[in-house]
Amino acid sequence: MGEISLHRVEIENPLGLNFILGQSHFIKTVEDLHETLTSSVPGIKFGLAFNEASGKRLVRLSGNDSELIELAKINAYKIAAGHIFIIFLKESFPINVLPVIKSVPEVCRIFCATANKVEVIVGETELGRSVLGVVDGEKPVGIEGENDVKERKEFLRKIGYKVK
Repeated sequence: MGEISLHRVEIENPLGLNFILGQSHFIKTVEDLHETLTSSVPGIKFGLAFNEASGKRLVRLSGNDSELIELAKINAYKIAAGHIFIIFLKESFPINVLPVIKSVPEVCRIFCATANKVEVIVGETELGRSVLGVVDGEKPVGIEGENDVKERKEFLRKIGYKVK
């Protein structure tokens, strides 16, 4: 049994965009995710990259925004783990597309959906690389109090995610 090495891969996201990092199992994922995204949110802009784990082992690309496709490509290649996908979003939020992404038959899991600073924890063996998990944002610095609860509830209603 060989060794395993661990790597931290920081997601490059200079514009602070929302993105989704997940795992899938088949090259068909690229077209299925593209179709799912374009049919779920009118006007959505996105870039998608998928790391093929066998055959040519290419980073496969799709999307409708060249800047977002480039960002997805850079990050997928840096992670270099097979069968992962990353989607960068504009004109939409993860909450708008996560249910339909999860329903794509090839999708196995979602590691994160965020605009936070993210580090991907990658394990590497002689065979290849795997995403073991993610560090999504910073650690908590306290426990919410009554005023914090009130602010949270007001914020969700202000942006239209909850009603009175």
